[in-house]
Amino acid sequence: MDQLFDHAASADGITVRVSVSYLPEQSQVPAGRWFWAYHIRIENKGDEAATLVSRHWRITDADGRVSIIDGEGVVGEQPRLAPGQSHDYVSGCPLTTPHGSMEGFYSFVRDDGTKFEAPIPFFPLAAPATAR
Repeated sequence: MDQLFDHAASADGITVRVSVSYLPEQSQVPAGRWFWAYHIRIENKGDEAATLVSRHWRITDADGRVSIIDGEGVVGEQPRLAPGQSHDYVSGCPLTTPHGSMEGFYSFVRDDGTKFEAPIPFFPLAAPATAR
């Protein structure tokens, strides 16, 4: 596993890696708000280019509430990854509980029009005990 990234999943030549960090400076614990940043690296280890067209997230909080987030691309981009290329981005997730989880998938399309999904690995969101 890559030193920086704790979680990874692969399919159809695409590897998705995730690193997550709790951000105490963005959290407002007395108000019931916890915040995490996550760093995603998407790598094309296959033989064909692919364009990331959309994302699907399943975010679960400690009370079992599930939020489904669907949207185009990632942080306003629809990156095209040639073989050997990667794309990194950072985003964030607020919760009203001190822990939860995220997982999902990215939808890709190859230059020939073939569509496929690459899984985003499950990763926990956990505030340290001092932030509860």
